[in-house]
Amino acid sequence: MRAARRPLLALAPAVLYLLVMFVIPIVVVLAMSVTAPHVGLQHYARIVTAPVYLRVFSATVQIALGVTLVSLGLAYPLAYLLSTLAPRASIVLLGLVILPWFTSLLVRSFAWMVLLGQNGVINRALLSVGVIGKPLPLLYSAFGVYVGMVHILLPYMVLALYSVMRGIDRGLLQAAQSSGAPPWRAFVHVYLPLSLPGVTAGSLLVFVMATGFYVTPALLGGPHQTMIAQLITSEINEAVNWEFGAALSTVLLLVTLAGLAAFNRFLGADRLLARDA
Repeated sequence: MRAARRPLLALAPAVLYLLVMFVIPIVVVLAMSVTAPHVGLQHYARIVTAPVYLRVFSATVQIALGVTLVSLGLAYPLAYLLSTLAPRASIVLLGLVILPWFTSLLVRSFAWMVLLGQNGVINRALLSVGVIGKPLPLLYSAFGVYVGMVHILLPYMVLALYSVMRGIDRGLLQAAQSSGAPPWRAFVHVYLPLSLPGVTAGSLLVFVMATGFYVTPALLGGPHQTMIAQLITSEINEAVNWEFGAALSTVLLLVTLAGLAAFNRFLGADRLLARDA
């Protein structure tokens, strides 16, 4: 009996931490959204009936999905290259990939403002060589938001992919090619399925993080790129409407869970990750 209790006692600190840091705050937010100023679903009715909130939620999902796809498209070949290099070379290049983590997110966003502005480095360079006749609207646009968010989230996708690709046996590709399969067919039918756990893990991580972005869309985007985290911050800090902010946060949580369910439905995330483990 005592031996059976030891694993439970060992898990107690972790369970307590999850309760205090995650479960209890979520329960408080949920309760606040339906009990203040009086019991009811009036805050959720406001979200559903006001088109502005639906547009913001739609923009949030679209931007998060777009950033996830762009990050995956850029990270997959990079992670593949890193996984083929010698350990010393791959470590050096991985260090360059994660180097931006040592710089504040706010600083990186301001740096992109300097680069993408009408009088920024990119526009001035293009104007000086005659490629464009007037500055491009790179800042305060969807382009600026995508560039800034992909720059911040790309390392997460690279590391998720690299951790899986590094363990794939290259002999399987050689065996497929020696059996008569061309390189592209060997890659599609052998390597790609084996790398799907990394694709799934990286996509889930980037999507979840992207839905909660605040600083980068606020600095680099325009009114059409307003994301739900910006509205939540506005309701709490400016309007001091904690109850409606709690309702928006709850809906954001539900949207994120729906996105995770969609990934699981179309990619079989639970089976892939369980197989990889």
